[in-house]
Amino acid sequence: MLSTLSGSGAKPAKPSFVSYVTPEEINQTERECSRKEKHPDLLPGEVIFCSAGPILKSTKDDLFQRGVYGTLLCTNFRVSFVSDEAPSDEEATQLFKNKLYGENDIPLTCVDHIYGGFDDKKKLIVSGFVKNKYPSKIIVCCRDLRLFHFSLAYAKEEDAKKIFQGIVYHCLEPKSLKCVFAYSYGEKTLLNKENQTKPKTVMFATLEDWAQEMKRTKGNCKLVPNNADFSVSAKLPQYFIVPTHVTEEDLTKFDGKGIPIWCWSHHSGCALFKMASLPLMQEDASSQLYKSHVEGMLNAVAQTHLYSVKTEELSDSLPTVQDIQQSYSKFKQFFLLDNTNDFWMTDVKWFSSLEGSGWLDIIRQCLAKAVEVVECLEKENTNVLIMEEEGSDLCCVISSLVQLMFDPYYRTLGGFQSLIQKEWVVGGHRFLDRCNHLRQKDKEQSQAPVFLLFLECVWQLQQQYPPAFQFSETYLTVLSDSVDVSVFSTFLFNSPHHMATISKAALEPGQRSPVSWPTVWDWSVQFDSRAQDLFINPLYAERSRQDKPPRKTHRPKHQRHQSLPSSAFKFSPSAKKGFLKDETDSLKKMLRVKRLSRWMNSPDSAQASTREFFVAWQRRPLDYHGLLLPCLEGPTLRLWSQRYLRWIPEAQIFGGGSITIMKKLADLLAEVQDLRGNLDRRACRADFNHQGVVARAKSSIQLSSAFPFTMPRGRSFKPAIPTRQLRSLIMDDLADQDDEEPENLGVV
Repeated sequence: MLSTLSGSGAKPAKPSFVSYVTPEEINQTERECSRKEKHPDLLPGEVIFCSAGPILKSTKDDLFQRGVYGTLLCTNFRVSFVSDEAPSDEEATQLFKNKLYGENDIPLTCVDHIYGGFDDKKKLIVSGFVKNKYPSKIIVCCRDLRLFHFSLAYAKEEDAKKIFQGIVYHCLEPKSLKCVFAYSYGEKTLLNKENQTKPKTVMFATLEDWAQEMKRTKGNCKLVPNNADFSVSAKLPQYFIVPTHVTEEDLTKFDGKGIPIWCWSHHSGCALFKMASLPLMQEDASSQLYKSHVEGMLNAVAQTHLYSVKTEELSDSLPTVQDIQQSYSKFKQFFLLDNTNDFWMTDVKWFSSLEGSGWLDIIRQCLAKAVEVVECLEKENTNVLIMEEEGSDLCCVISSLVQLMFDPYYRTLGGFQSLIQKEWVVGGHRFLDRCNHLRQKDKEQSQAPVFLLFLECVWQLQQQYPPAFQFSETYLTVLSDSVDVSVFSTFLFNSPHHMATISKAALEPGQRSPVSWPTVWDWSVQFDSRAQDLFINPLYAERSRQDKPPRKTHRPKHQRHQSLPSSAFKFSPSAKKGFLKDETDSLKKMLRVKRLSRWMNSPDSAQASTREFFVAWQRRPLDYHGLLLPCLEGPTLRLWSQRYLRWIPEAQIFGGGSITIMKKLADLLAEVQDLRGNLDRRACRADFNHQGVVARAKSSIQLSSAFPFTMPRGRSFKPAIPTRQLRSLIMDDLADQDDEEPENLGVV
């Protein structure tokens, strides 16, 4: 509904006599006088570009037409709305409050689309929009799925035009990286390195970090220190690990491509590697060099453990980056709703609409591919090499999921952050291009939410095995939001080389050290300690010190028959401790022919094998600190409700929802810890009673399923379908029962 949401919806007409003043003008003058004193608390380095008022910020509810007046500002960091009304006590004491931006603030890099209201018509605003026009209403769609409606009808024409042009320019126009707010913020802010180590996050920026990781996983590869100054390749990290038989000459042949990078080692000795594929060449001398290099790298990987390797070109079996972007673009539209009627219209065919977008199916495919890799490592004890064109998109997704399923360390908060740092940040995922925060036209085709896809897969695992994860659903939601906050170096660059180059280029004359930016892992930049407590999962089954690590299953030393044909094994009595040279050469030749033996089978055969592996794993006792496999059958894949439904009041469950249960459990856990501490200190009875009162007071706060992102605002809201809409839905349902979804029209 694009008309202004207040009374008649028209701007008050100017009086014909100068001496006559209407009550509306008096109220407007009072608002203007009080508004001059109000502005948002600016961050270090933040500058206001333009502002306008009075602006009416309205809700999407088209029945009640509620709204609040205030000032709309555009800074070099955000679009901010400052209400004329005094903040309520609930807002002032809000538990989960972001220090960088509030509920009425939109970081410039968080803006997804802007629509304008022109004569009751909604039009998409693009960069280069005609400057002599401005709409009566602005609708801002955010990447975190918030939706803002701002009416410009009550502001002066000049102010309205300036704020509209300012928002469009700073949000939609192409810009350079130096215009991103992180530059201004980094120059004015001193980093608190003490907080960056709580919890401990391994940054993989030194040789010691990589050496310690290989030691932790008992890997059998070699560390490469030669690229500290990126002299080997700008596409590779400063430090990385490769198979032992990869030579220095191999590293410099194809500018970082065709090099198997070590990811993780299984306790049996086999390992997971990823590689950027070499481009296909036509039959000539170059193609022979290419084939020779690939065979050499495969042999190097195979020699890591038992002369066995399975390879997988991910682009052949998983959606492309363009497919991911297209699917998510369809998917997110179901949560960016202008009004209540639109919500109930989508509710009619809710499940089929979600399925039709293909987003959940892409999540399923990624999890299934990760299980295939796990099967090769766990069941067949063979090395695995995953490949794609750049080696920094789907390779990051699959390698991270495999490690998450295997390694309980990566399911802790600090371990999970270290995993992202290793596989995504240092691994060279192109965050800047995939997010397209600079709005570059030539990068629009490469834009895709690949990292969000990974977090979606992690959320599915977390929901199926809650006690196995130390971090909570709220942590994943906040992490997905932080990608679009232009402050953190974690998501600001395309590679370590890109970051190092930009950092040095930003040096001012006389400046000794490069500009430094906070990482997203320094959560104190965004939240206080009380809010960070919500990042911890109260159901986490932490391994106590008395618990012994799970006993490794006994496996025969040699299981070559699971990855190579039996004809390859012809041992002689003189080869008890190893293979003779001719037998080794025979195995190498057989390896080159059969390395794709299992994954070149039909999809049905591969799915059947994976299903058998999952069923066999399911029969074993569940160990939350051991291997975890996701169930991919039927409705086990669910919608990430907290992330996608938190801003839709009609979908909220007031006083209920899984997140409220988790909050109650967290409060109970805190109370138990307080009581245990009191008993240990033998506190007096008065102090004991006082602590009990505090705990009961905390548990009495009214919550909703959208906690902690939205809170009930002093009114009981009971979402209901409008009467006319309900009748229409019922009639449609009766007329075409075969095509409709289940009879329950409510949101699940």
